[in-house]
Amino acid sequence: MNFTLLALFLFFSLRSQLLLGASNASPEEVLDTSGKKLRTDTNYYIIPAKPFVICGIVSCFNGGGLVLDTFDETCPLDVMIEKANDGLPLQFSPINPKMGVIRVSTDLNIMFSAADQNNCPQYSTVWKLGDYDASNGQTFVSTGGDFGNPSSQTIKSWFKIEKYEDAYKLVYCPSVCKSCKHLCKDIGIFEDKNKRMHLALSDDPFKVKFKKV
Repeated sequence: MNFTLLALFLFFSLRSQLLLGASNASPEEVLDTSGKKLRTDTNYYIIPAKPFVICGIVSCFNGGGLVLDTFDETCPLDVMIEKANDGLPLQFSPINPKMGVIRVSTDLNIMFSAADQNNCPQYSTVWKLGDYDASNGQTFVSTGGDFGNPSSQTIKSWFKIEKYEDAYKLVYCPSVCKSCKHLCKDIGIFEDKNKRMHLALSDDPFKVKFKKV
């Protein structure tokens, strides 16, 4: 009888430890195109998992990346897709910058590193969810966001990377403010009447990969 009770005690103790370990496990690390972990203070290109095919007179090539909207004089600048190249380098800063490694399902700031490409120097290059654009019926990803300081005042500046099929997707679903009401939606592509491609909230996620500069 005592042996049976001891066995049951050990069984439930081990089970509890395993469940606790699973609940405390860190989210999966995000990997770049070479299979290495994404890290803070390192520049990356966000590129389409399925590159755009650009054809010239002689031949075709693959491309695609993210840039600042330098064609629009309205500040702050929106985040656009450039089909012809890898775009501008970016960095990621998680809610806990001491982590050093970027993980899925984790609140983070995304920012362009090329400040010299910013035609609106009074605004930061940190990504921020813009206000609803009634003329296009879209909510675009813009810049001029806040770096760090997670709170209700900075909630529009926090994004996440999630695993998506054989690659990743970008998501706006911040958890930096538990009491705040906000949207949870994928980041996708919106093509305007001039065939220019914006990042915007969407039901169809933009499937991406991360390429170290």
